[in-house]
Amino acid sequence: MEETWGRGIVVVVEDDEDVRALIEVTLQQAGFTVHTASTGAQGVALVRIHEPVVTTVDVSLPDIDGFEVVRRLRTFSDTVVVMLTGRADEPDTLMGLEAGADEYVTKPFRPRELRARVDALLRRSGRIATSAPEQPAVSAPGVATGDLELDTARRTVRLAGELVQLTRTEFDLLAALHGARGRTVAKGDLAALLWPDQYRYGGRVTGADHRTVEVHVANVRRKLGDSPTSPRFIHTVRGLGYRFVAA
Repeated sequence: MEETWGRGIVVVVEDDEDVRALIEVTLQQAGFTVHTASTGAQGVALVRIHEPVVTTVDVSLPDIDGFEVVRRLRTFSDTVVVMLTGRADEPDTLMGLEAGADEYVTKPFRPRELRARVDALLRRSGRIATSAPEQPAVSAPGVATGDLELDTARRTVRLAGELVQLTRTEFDLLAALHGARGRTVAKGDLAALLWPDQYRYGGRVTGADHRTVEVHVANVRRKLGDSPTSPRFIHTVRGLGYRFVAA
């Protein structure tokens, strides 16, 4: 990996020159070294070369779309992925998260908002040492529940001894539910875990935030082989949220 100064490397994949320049300046001012790409293929190549801590990916690109870019990145990189799009449609948000994105920001966005989202994601991933708002309790390192084992120090999950590949967001949600020790965790509390800066100063949890949490939980269930109709681990508490029950 190349030598760099500041907070690490960011790759920006964006075909709109003005938006690309805005993101580049915003993240440079936040202390990052920034490399930019105008196509999906270039972006994938830059991530492979520079091993960035964060990658922003536009949905609409001239060659391959942003969803495919994220899917390719997830085959070799654990970079934090923030998808950016001018589309406000909920299906696009769900597709981005299912592809492996950690966050989804709709254009037009304020530079301050983008910086806050990036900072929150890096804090959750352990790549920034800074204070964070109070969050739902998480389980202690190396805790096993039946054949499911969570190691919060290494941020790994094993099921029957096999490693389960979760995104950072998916791991955080599972750890929060597991750490609640059978108590119900509200969807709003899980949203606050995902976006602490947004809700620290009184921001309201929206229906779209609830649906985003639902998508992440569905992804975790799928990867654990957990049926929503007959769950082993994550149970839905109708009208409230979720609780983790030992298998």
